[in-house]
Amino acid sequence: MINHSVKNILGSSINELIIILGYENKIIKNLIENHNKIKFVYNESFKNGISSSIKIGLKHISKNAEAFFICHGDMPKVNQNIYNKLIKARYKYNKKLSSEFKREIIIPTYEGLEGNPILFSKFMKEKIINIKGDFGAKKIIELNEKKVLRIPFKNEGVTLDYDTQEDFDFI
Repeated sequence: MINHSVKNILGSSINELIIILGYENKIIKNLIENHNKIKFVYNESFKNGISSSIKIGLKHISKNAEAFFICHGDMPKVNQNIYNKLIKARYKYNKKLSSEFKREIIIPTYEGLEGNPILFSKFMKEKIINIKGDFGAKKIIELNEKKVLRIPFKNEGVTLDYDTQEDFDFI
């Protein structure tokens, strides 16, 4: 599943992919095919939850990055077209707006449900790094509602993750 997710991300127009490793890090790293866009980072604090992985990933993003996704490795139905559509939507929407009206958080939706991956402008990086607890970026989204742009998709994959063997029985 992780390789499938990685291939979907690499198939998009992203410039780099930072993969955060934690539990079973050596096994996971060996499962992923080498690619010049991939940078592996080990999160020693992985037991502290997803926010610790997000923070360490943000510390390794290229200084030239204009935006970044927070992606989940357990969402194999998110394909390269979804990533590219979110990137294009951010650019197209913000192209001629002044900074006070720009959307800094781009969220895919399916039938009104918010999904993943979420695309953040570089201007959100410091806010996300200061997350407390194991909340992912939900709190940042709540606090910055005026900066959110929701993009509807007909692909339910943006809302589906696979955590148990039973989840895979429907693929």
